[in-house]
Amino acid sequence: MAECGRVDSNTSHTMDKSITLPPDEIFRNLENAKRFAIDIGGSLTKLAYYSTVQHKVAKVRSFDHTAKEAAGDKLYEISMQEEVTARLHFIKFENAYIETCLDFIKDHLVNTETKVIKATGGGAHKFKELIERKLGLKVDKEDEMTCLIKGCNFVLRNIPHEAFVYAKHADSEFRFQTTNPDIFPYLLVNIGSGVSIVKVESEDKFERIGGSSIGGGTFWGLGALLTKTKRFDELLQLASKGQHASVDMLVKDIYGGSYGYLGLTGDLIASSFGKSATADKEFSKEDMAKSLLHMISNDIGQLACLYAKLHNLSRVYFGGFFIRGHPVTMHTITYSINFFTKGEVQALFLRHEGYLGAIGAFLKGAEEDNPNQYSWGENYAGSSGLMSVSPDMNPMQRARSGTFDMLEMDRLERQLVNLPLLQDPSSYIPDTVDLTEDAPAREYWLYCFEEALDGVVKRAVASQPDMPEAALRAEKFRQKYRHKLQTLRQQPFAYGSLTVRSLLDTREHCLNEFNFPDPYSKIKQRENDIALKYYQKAVKSLDELSWEEKQFALVRGVLAGNVFDWGAKAVSDVLESDPEFGFEEAKRQLEERPWLVDSYDQWLERLKGPPHKCALFFVDNSGVDIILGVMPFVRELLSRGTEVVLASNSGPALNDVTNGELQILTERIAAMDPVIEAGLREDRLLLVQSGSSSPCLDLSRLDKVLAMVVRERQTDLVIIEGMGRAIHTNYYAMLSCESLKMAVIKNSWLADRLGGKLFSVVFKYEVPVGKPNKDCGAFSPC
Repeated sequence: MAECGRVDSNTSHTMDKSITLPPDEIFRNLENAKRFAIDIGGSLTKLAYYSTVQHKVAKVRSFDHTAKEAAGDKLYEISMQEEVTARLHFIKFENAYIETCLDFIKDHLVNTETKVIKATGGGAHKFKELIERKLGLKVDKEDEMTCLIKGCNFVLRNIPHEAFVYAKHADSEFRFQTTNPDIFPYLLVNIGSGVSIVKVESEDKFERIGGSSIGGGTFWGLGALLTKTKRFDELLQLASKGQHASVDMLVKDIYGGSYGYLGLTGDLIASSFGKSATADKEFSKEDMAKSLLHMISNDIGQLACLYAKLHNLSRVYFGGFFIRGHPVTMHTITYSINFFTKGEVQALFLRHEGYLGAIGAFLKGAEEDNPNQYSWGENYAGSSGLMSVSPDMNPMQRARSGTFDMLEMDRLERQLVNLPLLQDPSSYIPDTVDLTEDAPAREYWLYCFEEALDGVVKRAVASQPDMPEAALRAEKFRQKYRHKLQTLRQQPFAYGSLTVRSLLDTREHCLNEFNFPDPYSKIKQRENDIALKYYQKAVKSLDELSWEEKQFALVRGVLAGNVFDWGAKAVSDVLESDPEFGFEEAKRQLEERPWLVDSYDQWLERLKGPPHKCALFFVDNSGVDIILGVMPFVRELLSRGTEVVLASNSGPALNDVTNGELQILTERIAAMDPVIEAGLREDRLLLVQSGSSSPCLDLSRLDKVLAMVVRERQTDLVIIEGMGRAIHTNYYAMLSCESLKMAVIKNSWLADRLGGKLFSVVFKYEVPVGKPNKDCGAFSPC
């Protein structure tokens, strides 16, 4: 394996001890790289490239049952196929490593079609000759500000929880912002050597509306003169330990306290460095550095506020090498913004601020491929995550832990948009609990996922019995995911807000990384085959009930079906030990009414009124859940005259039913059930991909086709089923139409926290506030 490290006097390449990741993990898929861009700053280089990634996907194909149905053949076959997808790689490292890294790229670059490398940043000219000589590529320099804006737009649009507020003294120092569907307009304050203030109005329309020569270079330059400290990070470290009041003249130093008439508190800085002119003493380096940082941050903050007010902008993002994730800097900027705007404007920072120029330069070089027409998602398996910004970490530790930092983004098959029925997309938060702010919940769920790891590894190996190397890949998966869990225990904010959803998604990304696309495929196949045999009997027994009895039986059927969830340990243990555990047994496990959350009486009253126009049903698990629980419920809606859209996962996750599987199952049920058959034939029953491959559900990132169908069908009822979709996410989601959230609590700890017990029921029927519901006789939720 080639190594990547500093170049010594003998020009041999040795791995520096500060590098903790092997080069083949740093420069992943380099052999398939198609296009490059580079952003070279004063101390850091950011390299971007596009590659194609080959990985396995699980495909299902229906068997022809016309001749041999009685023989007990399986409903469908599962095959593993190779698929090629696009991935963006962004790598950040110190300029000291640039020559060795270019050598590594040159040695591992195979048959690239690239003839030009897009470059931006102040160092692009300095290293132009070196890049062209090493890589044999022509350097094409791009405008730095244009690249910065393009990069900023890209991350704000594609990475949820990209922007955050920094709160130094809060329980969680990072407070991540919900991705607004309309990211424009905003103010970008880029603090490099100087300051540029840019108003961004659209993808291609932006204007530099102001700036200042007093910026990061000022802090570095004056700091070096005052402290004789030449390294920027060391200067910040000094500032983190200093007491600015030893150097600065405060309001109370002049007036003996606050100046109430003008609304000035006693601790407010009246004059930066004011005491140094009169005090006959030596000042410490730490105190001078802190005073200098406050002076420059306050100046930049006030300038940003004035421009924000002048242009009526409430979103202000700060970036540039002056920020670089340093807590002291972010805190002083935040304090300044809060002071000058009286809390009306928040200082926002970006998780991937350091990559904006490289991303923008890459996009400039990829315009013929129009990457903005696709949606992209962060690959948690390949991204480093936000590094700890603890001020207690000394500069050497920071440098070593951040020598190489990576961001990977995968191109998604579907373009993702908001669900049109969200009441307020800008305030929608998918997740019910933010584990970065809830320490007991964080500790429990991290422990829970680590405890489940052996079972996941076992299931992954069992899903590929004909592949002898599966055990080795599964062990690599175990190591990688465990490392991710350890990182998240130390740095819960590494990938934005830590939630049960992000823990599940990270696990799915790691499984895919080692070619385990669908570890539950065989289980789903078996359970679907078994459940289908009972479908007609289940429907027949329902049809024998009175109308009111039938409505309750249908709801209990959905809830009992939802018990069959291999993602819940309490259930998977039962299913492993008792393969005969069935639908009726699940019904007996359910909590008796009144349920933990119980709006059933209001739902029943609503059913006595006119039918809904169209119901959107986000389904959950394969097998008993979808076949014996959901389908009879759907059948009843269709019989009432309601159109139904079934939204299922685009890709596998746990034992959730995928769109490909649902297509086959529905066709098979239609052959047995004239109501389902008529629904399909008359286009009143639609099967649509959700665009998700997660056990949870983010209503702000759904397939564009699904959103279009929802609008066209004038959907007036949304049904969300399952613990992942209706409890871990969307429990508090506010919709502009009626909604029904159904789930069984299959985790003892969560049940206890919610005030219930294992197999407690959540049945939550909601009508949007202010919408009259004649059947409920109210303007508020029934």
